[in-house]
Amino acid sequence: MKPAPSKAVRKARSRILILDDHPIMRQGLVQLLAHEPDLQVCGEANEAREALAVIPKTLPDLLLADLSLPDRSGLELIKDLQLQFPELKVLVLSMHDESLYAERVLRAGGRGYVMKQEGGRKLLEAIRKVLDGQIYVSEKIAGKILEIFAGRRQQAATSPVELLTDRELEVFQLIGQGLSTQAIASRLSVSVKTVEVHRVNIKSKLQLATLPELVHQAVRWVESKGMI
Repeated sequence: MKPAPSKAVRKARSRILILDDHPIMRQGLVQLLAHEPDLQVCGEANEAREALAVIPKTLPDLLLADLSLPDRSGLELIKDLQLQFPELKVLVLSMHDESLYAERVLRAGGRGYVMKQEGGRKLLEAIRKVLDGQIYVSEKIAGKILEIFAGRRQQAATSPVELLTDRELEVFQLIGQGLSTQAIASRLSVSVKTVEVHRVNIKSKLQLATLPELVHQAVRWVESKGMI
């Protein structure tokens, strides 16, 4: 007769892959998660390319990712992940303004958005909610999204920058960071002509007449968001 097990079988810990290009940030997240009995860090990556290579080897349940990556846009990465690893849940941890980026992350396929200014308790809450199949955003953003679904978007204060597509927003940000058209094309792996088309569209949406006006507006916006 087999003796009864002395303890209940422990539930497997959820596996988390951390994607951030700042080593100190990754180290802090590893230390935070190390104290959680239901969570474990299965790997780290500092750029999108590395994350795509590591995912099949580490098989994470959740990718905890920054939006600002050295090799490509975090939004574009999320879209690719939806195609390549549709079961993988993505939670964004970013310094960027949630009022502009949280909705874009959800549209791209992400499951939640947390700003880096939030404490560890909020982040752990977000991780567990996303792992549980829920969406996580702040109450403020949740209210905004509900207004959108209720058809009251026009009543909400909308910045002209919000009218930009994800790619246009990325080009706008890079212009504000001082990159030339050629440099932007190289960074995004697109042609110079494509960047020029985006630039024309951005000027139209922001109601700017000239390129110097666009550059000035982009620099001011980037500075206001602390992206330099």
